[in-house]
Amino acid sequence: MKRTLEEHAARFDEKAGEYDDSKSEEYHACANLVVEHAAPGEDDVVLDLATGTGAIALALAPDAKRVVGRDISEEMMAEATRKADEAGLENLAFDHGTFRDPAYDGPVDVVTSNFALHHLSDEEKREAIAVIADLEPRRFVLGDVMFFGEPDPDEPFYSPEVDDPATVGVLADAFTDAGFSLTAVERVHDQVGVLVAERGPTDVDAAAE
Repeated sequence: MKRTLEEHAARFDEKAGEYDDSKSEEYHACANLVVEHAAPGEDDVVLDLATGTGAIALALAPDAKRVVGRDISEEMMAEATRKADEAGLENLAFDHGTFRDPAYDGPVDVVTSNFALHHLSDEEKREAIAVIADLEPRRFVLGDVMFFGEPDPDEPFYSPEVDDPATVGVLADAFTDAGFSLTAVERVHDQVGVLVAERGPTDVDAAAE
């Protein structure tokens, strides 16, 4: 991670009020794909990591039993809570948590995250995916900045001073090593995509042994 959690939290606290209006078409396309692939059922609990202002969490809440959002920015979560209240959604809960310490030990069926994991180093990403696997979700849908080809720091999705994206191959290996099977890869841009990783009941049982 190129900045501390506190530095990242402060940066996003400052952006919270205008965050939703500042995002690109590719960001929104990625978010839509995350929602589409997450596809929770009415009895499912969703854990949305780095929930931000709640774009993914709010979109999934009407179809899920419960959505738990975790983030490091209090102001971003306050914006998410405000939007949930305005929409009359009561099955959401937002609180502080990170990828490597989600501060959640309840049941979870689907894990989602959009445009956040790239702040971690490759080794930290691997650690985060292992922590998420230990929660035993059947599906993890990750939308993020990721490299499908050679990295180009001049592209708008990659800021070397704060971002540390991985190649799709590195992410795929991390998922596989954590017991997931990669079931879908959606390329939105040379540096933006969505990965869908799944674990069947047999995989979860084997990991617990």
